[in-house]
Amino acid sequence: MAILVLNAGSSSLKFALFDIEQPALPRLLHGEYAGLGGAVRLHVTGDAGTLHCAASPPLADHEAAVGHLLDWLEASHLAPLVAAAGHRVVHGGAGHHAPARVDADLLAALRALVPLAPLHLPHNLAAIEALARRRPDLPQVACFDTAFHRTMPEVEQRYALPEAWFVRGVRRYGFHGLSYEYIAGELPRHLGAAADGRVVVAHLGHGASLCALRERRSVATTMGFTPLDGIPMATRPGQLDPGVVTWWLREAGLDVAAVDDLLNHHSGLAGLSGGSGDMRALLASDAPAARRAVDYFVHHTARAVASLAGALGGLDALVFTAGIGEHAAEIRARVCQRLAWLGLRLDPTANAAQATRLSAPDSPVSVWRIPTDEARIIARHTRRLLREGPA
Repeated sequence: MAILVLNAGSSSLKFALFDIEQPALPRLLHGEYAGLGGAVRLHVTGDAGTLHCAASPPLADHEAAVGHLLDWLEASHLAPLVAAAGHRVVHGGAGHHAPARVDADLLAALRALVPLAPLHLPHNLAAIEALARRRPDLPQVACFDTAFHRTMPEVEQRYALPEAWFVRGVRRYGFHGLSYEYIAGELPRHLGAAADGRVVVAHLGHGASLCALRERRSVATTMGFTPLDGIPMATRPGQLDPGVVTWWLREAGLDVAAVDDLLNHHSGLAGLSGGSGDMRALLASDAPAARRAVDYFVHHTARAVASLAGALGGLDALVFTAGIGEHAAEIRARVCQRLAWLGLRLDPTANAAQATRLSAPDSPVSVWRIPTDEARIIARHTRRLLREGPA
């Protein structure tokens, strides 16, 4: 028996299959449909390497991709193994503090949250609904990126707004919680007793945020009411004076839809560089605008680490994870160089070699590179809820 994990992006569908009967939940395969709505490519990898890599028929949306995936699993004699499905759901709002079985009430509640995560939540819901149409009896579990941050103290969750807005749900939710939950579980294996100390995790990827952990629980994070806040990202600006938005609306002639599009699709690294939001392309470029974008990302990432260290009352460890954090040695080195005053001393050889421990032996603050695995966290939650049965 197996659990199918789905992670639906704006133009992609990532998936993985986990063996539910083994305690360690071994991954049987993982893959991705890339380029939905255009030239779609399906790549599937298993323990022995690539299982399938080919252009798929034109797939317009997530429903088509889910249907093609189920057909591919059927043809590969894997579909009968699927006992449940787990989904990454970016926003759970104030009412969902833990993974939950999908039902009509949950779907209705999540649809109401779409304005809070317009880049993500519609696609998350599309995958759930498409799978329900094809396999109506298949148990599905929603795992929320916001749930991990519900341990933050009220002073971190609130904005300086009238109480009525907090009651209506205007608060700091935080995101990337499934990634932080996985890293929190890995910390004891690498840090030992220091795992429960003052740790900042930097989830740096296309979307990027940082989280302060104490006793492996979230106490502060950079993202807020939506995934727009915090440090700059591929196409999102990060921290922005809200007066800029009101100025756009009042003086620049932009309407709400145009502001939403600008903030979500044309800002961040792409906006600063005048083109690409891909850190790999920016690091390879000599263009002044590309260098400016990289400098901005490094500066604000280091600034965020310092801010979170202030929330923790100091810093014992810094962990890099996600695409940029795991692979961009230059970014890690430059961030740590700016934080030398906090006690970070990087080992250049370890950093270049993409080692797990990156700090020098005499560094007062340890520095780590730990790959994240959101799909495995989703599989664990799904197996647990499947075994518990319906509420």
